[in-house]
Amino acid sequence: MELALAAASIFALRIADVALGTLRIGFLVRGRPWLAGALGFAESLVWLAAAAQVFANLDSPLQFVAYAAGYAAGTVVGVQVERWVAVGDMLMRIVAPVDTISSARALRDAGFVVTEMNAEGRNGQVRVAFSVLPRRKVRRALRIVRSVNPDAFVTFEGTTPSRMTPFHAGRARK
Repeated sequence: MELALAAASIFALRIADVALGTLRIGFLVRGRPWLAGALGFAESLVWLAAAAQVFANLDSPLQFVAYAAGYAAGTVVGVQVERWVAVGDMLMRIVAPVDTISSARALRDAGFVVTEMNAEGRNGQVRVAFSVLPRRKVRRALRIVRSVNPDAFVTFEGTTPSRMTPFHAGRARK
């Protein structure tokens, strides 16, 4: 029974340590080094606790399996938590033929900042719209685009602003 409890403890500690590591990297990439450092401190402490339990009983294959399984589960948990926290901004790019309805007006009416330009695509003239929005608003913005122009080609990519500008004050807050 004691061995099973130790394995469960190792499993839980590894979930926490790897999830913290995933969040740490996300905050680091999104320009939050102090928060990333704090998470790194906690991550290291949790890892040490898990490793100490494994090293205290090196003849237990169950603890090795718990350690590896906790790593795998921690990766999944960390990604899910990082999505839930949704820190940072995304660049939304909308490409649609010029002769279709523009999504920009509907996005602006919903409070999003949108820049549009005409371009030449493989099959002729297209309209390209750009919007930098908080990650937590991505689903809402995509629903708006799909309701106006369901055939628009939409992509997202992460961004890290080089500095705060007046633009940030005008973002959709709804």
